Amino acid sequence: MANTINESAIKKLKLVITVIDRAKAEFYVDVFNQFEVNFHMVTGGKGTATSELVDMFGLNINKAVIMSVVREDIIDDIMKCLENKFKTIRNGKGIAVAIPLSGVIGVNMYQFLSNNKHGKED
Repeated sequence: MANTINESAIKKLKLVITVIDRAKAEFYVDVFNQFEVNFHMVTGGKGTATSELVDMFGLNINKAVIMSVVREDIIDDIMKCLENKFKTIRNGKGIAVAIPLSGVIGVNMYQFLSNNKHGKED
């Protein structure tokens, strides 16, 4: 029987924070769901532009902040997809950043956040 060193390696998790126009929140949650991301938290946000700049440039300061926990092995695909959506979707511009999570306590919590229902690697 061959020794497989990395078969049971645990995949690290990242927190992806995405800021978009509030009207596009559901659309971007659906984008994450295409990658089988289990956990999202959506909250309202407000831009920091002054009222003069908002009036001058016609800015929308009503934002949504989506926080999603994502497996590190799919982060590149998600970020490329988000970048593409930001460029091509009408009024779909936004920003996204991925932050490493240093620890998750509990096997069940890790399995849920990593969408690993059976506790095994794919």
